[in-house]
Amino acid sequence: MLTSLYVPGDRPDRVAKALTSGADCVIVDLEDAVAAPHKAQARAALADTLGGTLPVPVQVRVNAPGSRWHEADLEAVADLSLEIGLRLPKVTGPQDVDAVRERLPGREVHALIETALGLERAFEIASASVASVALGEADLRSELGLAAGPAAAAGEQGLAWARSRLVVAAAAANLPAPQQSVYADVRDLDGLARSCAAGRALGFVGRTAIHPVQLPVIREAFAPTDAQISRAREIVERVGAAQADGAGTVVLADGTFLDVAMVRSARRVLDLAASLRVDG
Repeated sequence: MLTSLYVPGDRPDRVAKALTSGADCVIVDLEDAVAAPHKAQARAALADTLGGTLPVPVQVRVNAPGSRWHEADLEAVADLSLEIGLRLPKVTGPQDVDAVRERLPGREVHALIETALGLERAFEIASASVASVALGEADLRSELGLAAGPAAAAGEQGLAWARSRLVVAAAAANLPAPQQSVYADVRDLDGLARSCAAGRALGFVGRTAIHPVQLPVIREAFAPTDAQISRAREIVERVGAAQADGAGTVVLADGTFLDVAMVRSARRVLDLAASLRVDG
């Protein structure tokens, strides 16, 4: 899954469009995308917009623990199919996840880490039986005093450690690699592509989006290329044969030295290609 598209929960028409937008996952937002006077309306709309058969995986982002809307959001989500996940913002520790899991047993919880405290506890959160972890970079930028808005590029260096920290925490907890946070400038597709390339280099796989126009750019940036797929197949086949022969290493035709452990990375490429139906 490479693309997740946020859509305001108080706009059922946009939710319907998002479900057929080509996004791998749709995140119906009750938090930042919904103004305070419309929170109740957004909750009430969930049963209708998400009550039938859904063509893609769906999550609902509720308001943060401790907010005046959080409990009502949980009650609304409790009435939905268990196939619909819950995206929990501003998680500061495993206790936030545990509280939601107690209220909504059997439902996947996806944790958003948006504070310095949450980041310090990233592995604990990732180990709290969550389905995934992700960064909420807008709030983190604010807390760390990093540039945002038109000057956001100036704050990128300050987020480098936080991004790597999350990738490592997810891997250590045996979770899927996290998706990158949203790229706020919908019109800057070239900038989005560059940002995705940088995120991929850090170990992210996929990205959340705020507009359907961003989806093809994200998919192209993170989908494995034909060359990468072919290389992965070669690694699996050659190293697999070496294992069968009782050897621990193998040298490819181009002189590359491979260890049996590299099969894991190659299989990730092949699994991602298979999930996207990409042929190399």
